[in-house]
Order: sequence, then C-alpha cells, then structure tokens
Amino acid sequence: MSGFILISLIILVFVVIYQIGKASEYAAVLRGEKKVNAQANRAIAYVLVATFLLGMWGVWKCHMYFKDMLLPVAACPTGREYDSMFTVTTMVTGIVFLLTQATLFWFCFKYQDSGKRSSFFFAHSNKLEVIWTTIPAIAMAILVAIGIRNWFKVTSEAPAEATVVEIVGKQFNWLVRYPGKDNELGKRDFRKINDANNVLGLDWNDPHNADDIIAQNGEMHVVVGKPVKLVIGSRDVIHDVGLPHFRMKMDAVPGITTTLWFTPTITSDSMKIITKNPNFVYEIACDQLCGKGHYAMRGTIIVETQEAYDKWMAAQQPYAVGNNPNMPAAPVAADSAAAPAAGSEKISMK
Repeated sequence: MSGFILISLIILVFVVIYQIGKASEYAAVLRGEKKVNAQANRAIAYVLVATFLLGMWGVWKCHMYFKDMLLPVAACPTGREYDSMFTVTTMVTGIVFLLTQATLFWFCFKYQDSGKRSSFFFAHSNKLEVIWTTIPAIAMAILVAIGIRNWFKVTSEAPAEATVVEIVGKQFNWLVRYPGKDNELGKRDFRKINDANNVLGLDWNDPHNADDIIAQNGEMHVVVGKPVKLVIGSRDVIHDVGLPHFRMKMDAVPGITTTLWFTPTITSDSMKIITKNPNFVYEIACDQLCGKGHYAMRGTIIVETQEAYDKWMAAQQPYAVGNNPNMPAAPVAADSAAAPAAGSEKISMK
C-alpha cells in the first residue's frame, strides 16, 4: 500500500510541474513574452545566488557534523606528514574552488539578460592563456613534489634497527610472519603452499624457516618507537595493505614483493584513551576489491612496549613445530636479542 501511495505522489508531482509550465506559457502570451523572460531571468539570478550561499553553508555544516567521525591523530611521523600534505592540498583546492564558484555565480547574477546590454565576444588572449595555464601547472607540480617526497620516504630503505614483518594477503585474511631468534625470514616457494600445514609455502630445506612464526589470525605486534619494515605479498589475487591510522597503503601483488616502513609512536592502549574508545584497535584493511569476501578481510595491529612485545613473542610457537617435525634446527645469531635487520629477509617467489 505504501508503494502505491509513493508512486501516486511522484505522478502528482510531475502533473503539478507540467501544469506550472503550461501556466507560464499562458502568462507569456497574456503579458508579453519579453516581459516574462526578464522576470524569469531575474528570478533565476536570485535563485543561483541563494543556491551558492546555501551550498557553502551546507558544506560547512557537513564538515562540522562529520569532523568527529574522521580518523584520530596519525600514529607515526610519516602519517603526520601525509596529514599535513592533505591539509595543504585541501586549502589550495578549497580556495580555488571558492573563488571560481563565487565568481561564476556572481557573474550569473550581475550580467543577467536585462535587455539593456548585448553580448561581448572575447575570442582569444595569449596573455590569459599563459596565466591560467602556468599558475595551475606550478601549483600542481608543487603538490605532486610534496607527495613524491613522502612516497619515497616510506618506500626507501628502512633503518638498520627496523623490525622486519612479512604480511601476505589471501582470500580472505592476512598471514603475518616474523623471523625467529636467527633474525632472518626463510625462503618461500608458492608451489609448496598447502592450507593444511604450509600456508605460506615455506621451503623446509631452508633452516631459517625452522623458527619463523606465523600469526594466522591477522594480528600484528609491533614495538612503539621502533621502526617496522613490512614485506608485503599475496597468495592469490591483488590485495592492498591499508593502514588508515598510519596513513599508508601498499599493494600486495602475487609474485612481487613490495615494502614500506613506518615508526609507530602511539601504543594501542594510549590510542584507546585518545579516542575515548575502550575497544579501539589499529586496523589492517584490504584497500583493493579482491572478491566476494573482501568486506571481511581485516587484520589488527597491536602497538605495545618492548617488554610486552618480548613477552608475546616468547609465548609464540615456531610454525615448523607440528607442521614439519623433521625440520633441522635453525642457526641462532650471536646476539639472539638483536632486532631483525632491515633487508635481511630471504623470500623466493619461484
């Protein structure tokens, strides 16, 4: 019944609009078309000005309403730089938008057809062409240069003391691998992948795989204030490691290893206080549509102190245990407490 009423109302609206249009035609005949056009132009000019003012007011109100729904403070230095870049870009484009739209609507109002002026046709001006081409080009070049600088920073070689963590996407969850006491990730071979006992295709002939740890629940633990290098890959289709609270993302491509690094500066517990949300967690999102279960592909990051990280790591069992009981013991580095060195991973995508 409600659907019938809605359809009836829509038909009624179209009938009313049609009748208004017919009434306007009759008025034009009775009062003279020229006079009616002048009145219509004046009304449209005022409506355009009102539309502009109401539109700007709406933009402001939407900003004030949704500002509390924005992401909290960036949790790493490079994230803050991206926020700064976003702010500058928004200010520059916002000012340009405001000036151009205000000029557009003002011209529509000021130069409405009144019958007292004629159109002026301005064919060409080399000076104007140079001005409105050069200025936007320079502005865009500066914004792009800022973006490239930040991009090169997060994809550059990580600091030597960085913790190396491998994250691999699969439909539809994340697999996270840590090097063991030897501080080195073992080789992988996609031909050895087996969901029963080798989810990442670890090469059991490589002794460095003996102590590697795989967190299959998509939970990544990192130390606050310590650089983290992510070694990113995919088991099947293209995924994308999205770290919204760190303002970063990187494609996970089958057969290709990609990397990025960052330094978390706010622990998960501190962020719960900042956001006033006791259930807050840093999220690992998949920012690339990867199939029907894409919506559920979500991991978490736990940013904690070195002491808490060491305690968690000590409680983890190497993946080889129970999956490859004949695996030879892995060589242990001289300083087993040393952090994994950036670039020390050995990954083979044969």
